[in-house]
Amino acid sequence: MIMPRIWVAAIGLLAIVAGWSANPRTIDSDRAEEVRTPTLINTCVITPDVEGLVKFYEPILRLKAKSYGPDYAEFHTGAGVLAIFAAKSQENYIPGSAEAAKNKSLILEFRVADVDQEYRRLQSLVKSWVKHPTNQPWGTRSIYFRDPDGNLIDFYTPLKK
Repeated sequence: MIMPRIWVAAIGLLAIVAGWSANPRTIDSDRAEEVRTPTLINTCVITPDVEGLVKFYEPILRLKAKSYGPDYAEFHTGAGVLAIFAAKSQENYIPGSAEAAKNKSLILEFRVADVDQEYRRLQSLVKSWVKHPTNQPWGTRSIYFRDPDGNLIDFYTPLKK
């Protein structure tokens, strides 16, 4: 039986409203039911200087930040959101949960069309280079640099096979 288009559309809308997605699912063997796989959507950088990081990331990402007051801003990158949040507000919200400008274990990775072109473009914007354009053994060409808080950033392009 062929379903009328209106029913197909209604089922699709119901799936969106119910939060169903095409994400891979796993089975929880203890409960024998489907468990949705978490989807990473946002990354939040805690900083003592929201305005300074926003001024750094706007030309780097070629995006205008969406500001929600002096303590919070977002960059909608298409695949997810890079959020910038004030350290003092984070401390008020969840005391002792974060220490701004101390990251040494996380890399913010952005896929770009041409790493070498980005490297040339960023010369006047980036003050702290970590690694110049290099082919990686895992099949990408990358540049690594730090934002003003010391967070490590990787701009990469998959290598052609």
